[in-house]
Amino acid sequence: MIQAGILTMSDKGSRGEREDLSGVEVRRMIEALPAEVVAYEVIPDEVSIIKARLIEYADVRQLDVIITTGGTGVTPRDVTPEATQAVLDRSLPGMSEAMRAESLKKTPNAMISRAVCGIRKTTLIINLPGSPRAARENLAVVMPALIHAIEKIKGSATECAAP
Repeated sequence: MIQAGILTMSDKGSRGEREDLSGVEVRRMIEALPAEVVAYEVIPDEVSIIKARLIEYADVRQLDVIITTGGTGVTPRDVTPEATQAVLDRSLPGMSEAMRAESLKKTPNAMISRAVCGIRKTTLIINLPGSPRAARENLAVVMPALIHAIEKIKGSATECAAP
């Protein structure tokens, strides 16, 4: 069973001023896999806090996947991509590109998403936008490759090509 963590970046949410609907949506989708959400937090849009949680979830808790929501846009407080890039060992641009390409079919605003995806040690990290709809739509794009990606990151020797 996949062990997942969800981090929602929201200044208002971390202060209890806004309900985290995106995190709830991500949890619902992830639990539809053979996955269990074992860590979940709403934290402020602060690079040092985001980096610390990503490192804790990957290095200490050794989660298979961390999914973040929020902080991927272009406002001054949107720092999730910078915090994520600072802790990644390897990037997975194909996942980010796929999410943006699919989102562009729905809204031109997708081109200002700065979400990144990558690997820290043996943990897959995926940034999603902060709105529940955008989080759901973007996660749906990468879900078909999620289990295979995690298996490969963990060192599975199975072939990638379809028979």
